[in-house]
Amino acid sequence: MLSLQTAVTFFGVSVLLGLSPGPDNLFVLMQSATNGRKAGMLVVLGLCTGLIGHTGAVALGLAALFAVSSTAFLTVKLLGAAYLAYLAWQAWHAAVKMNPSSQVAVVSGRHLYGRGILMNLSNPKVALFFLAFLPQFVDSDRGAVWSQIMQLGFVFMLATLCTFGAISYFAAAIGQRLRGSERAQRRMNRLTGLVFVGLALRLALSER
Repeated sequence: MLSLQTAVTFFGVSVLLGLSPGPDNLFVLMQSATNGRKAGMLVVLGLCTGLIGHTGAVALGLAALFAVSSTAFLTVKLLGAAYLAYLAWQAWHAAVKMNPSSQVAVVSGRHLYGRGILMNLSNPKVALFFLAFLPQFVDSDRGAVWSQIMQLGFVFMLATLCTFGAISYFAAAIGQRLRGSERAQRRMNRLTGLVFVGLALRLALSER
């Protein structure tokens, strides 16, 4: 079992990582600003759910496959890039809604939640990051390594929920003002589409 000191230290480091610029928090920011706070939080919950898969992969040793197999890494990252390109197309052609006080997402909650999961699981660099990051906080004298890995994963998810939740809250507040303007909404949709294109290219061109 993790010591309290290890858990607190790991949580602090994870919060700092969550606040640093990256594709996931940028994804949350754009979804919250475009579709509202509820939509942003559903995406956050989806991203956290995806982290369960990466944590389990590290605990079971599956993440090591991406470290040694260029084919596996290439396949997953291209699928992820294709999905981001699809989101870019959706955002670019999204309908304008003249209801500045609405917090209802353009797409259903189930789809928003699924977006978060797919966004996280389709990025093999997250698995490689967990493979390198989590074991640094494991102490073999404190019990089963796989159990400690899972505990660290849940601490990381808690930190992600806190940091990304804060990003969603403030981004939605700004986006709510913009939703009162048809022109601003259209520009926001175009910007969201360009951000997704950038994320797709970044993932497609990434190396292990």
